[in-house]
Amino acid sequence: MNQYAVIVAGGQGLRMQSDLPKQFISIAGKPVLMHTLQAFHAYQRDLPVILVLPEQEHARWTQLCKQYSFDLPHEVVTGGSCRPFSVRNGVRYINDADSLVAIHDGVRPLVSADLISRSFSMAEKYGSAIASVPLKDSIREMTPSGSQSRDRTQYRLMQTPQTFHTSLLLDAYRTIEVLEDFSDEASLVEAAGAKVQLIAGDYQNIKVTTPEDLKIAEAFLQ
Repeated sequence: MNQYAVIVAGGQGLRMQSDLPKQFISIAGKPVLMHTLQAFHAYQRDLPVILVLPEQEHARWTQLCKQYSFDLPHEVVTGGSCRPFSVRNGVRYINDADSLVAIHDGVRPLVSADLISRSFSMAEKYGSAIASVPLKDSIREMTPSGSQSRDRTQYRLMQTPQTFHTSLLLDAYRTIEVLEDFSDEASLVEAAGAKVQLIAGDYQNIKVTTPEDLKIAEAFLQ
């Protein structure tokens, strides 16, 4: 099956305490988003990559590509009002339902070629492959009377890539009417009636959302 990647980069950087959206902040010599695209290029040089950006950020991205002489092949698609609509725009651009598509956060620049490869392989076999990792810390659930301890071994932290048969994801978008309720594609596909397959993610595959994350990601990249 043909393989595609949809990289979503619509964050505003509120938790980053920066006027510059987090995907454009420079670490280890170039913007976070460029490291992310390079990671998929390292997996497969000719992998079709669709980058989903807010319309108002297209010009900034074009300027950054010129500034950093960044010429890795990719297509830029305009995002929607929230993540589900942005991902849908990217998936619809593919125009190849009999394929596999990996949905990835633009601010996860440390994704490995091995994780991308396993994600595509398992999705081809099971229909989906959702990267996740076990919790390291103890957890408690907040209740009206206080809080209650929970068994952390029964929970997983979701990562990306979240990879699917493209037709499965497109069917979910046609089935679910209120997309705003879903924070990731696994939840959307599950709500549409399909089971999702979890695969082992990578603790290094962090999502860069805070100033501390920037320092961690830069340390790994260097």
